[in-house]
Amino acid sequence: MDATPNRNVSRRILLGGALALGASGLGVAMTRPAFADSGAEPEIIKCEDWGAREPNGNVRVLDQAPEKIIVHHTATVNTTDYSLDRACTLARAMQNDQMDARGWLDTGQHFTISRGAHVMEGRHWSLAALRNGSQMVEGAHCVGQNSVAIGIENEGTYTEEEPPDVQYAALLDLCVYICGQYGVPAREIYGHRDFNTTQCPGDQLYALLPQLRSDVADRAEGGTELGRLLGRK
Repeated sequence: MDATPNRNVSRRILLGGALALGASGLGVAMTRPAFADSGAEPEIIKCEDWGAREPNGNVRVLDQAPEKIIVHHTATVNTTDYSLDRACTLARAMQNDQMDARGWLDTGQHFTISRGAHVMEGRHWSLAALRNGSQMVEGAHCVGQNSVAIGIENEGTYTEEEPPDVQYAALLDLCVYICGQYGVPAREIYGHRDFNTTQCPGDQLYALLPQLRSDVADRAEGGTELGRLLGRK
């Protein structure tokens, strides 16, 4: 793999805050909360709060935990609009595309992280299943892996540039929480291209995955030696 770029993720940056689409119409504005402590649930905006449509069919909730996490990028414009309004607009646009153009019953991925570090629930009931810790929603984000992997979309196109630090930090928080809830080892974090023929999640984000696995392992069990041994290869 390519060498992992040096990043200082310990900085706790607070950030204010289609596709070039219009405003969401929700009239919501907020700053992103401080990043989560080890294992704590990050703030995740539920489907009903970003204005999701109802699914066009039955979303399957499986009585099993996932085995892995798969990281994606949305391949959309690298916007400088980091607002919650923009994040909600993105979530609705993705659901509309996947339901109307692709014929899926709902959003394909379980969670979406905006460039402004807002974490959105994707497919309905993904958050409830995650909180349960022993169930997962069947997704539609990676062929052959949808019943065993949690899919996380990251807003932007990362073929030539890295995601913003705040977005990476939000991805780290979410992965730590998912791994803790489900007992998924940090080594089981992959990119979409590991399973399907695709450029996703882009060369630059894909090159960060070794560091992401290492950072998640460092946060496991509060950063104890046991957590590191469990998390790393």
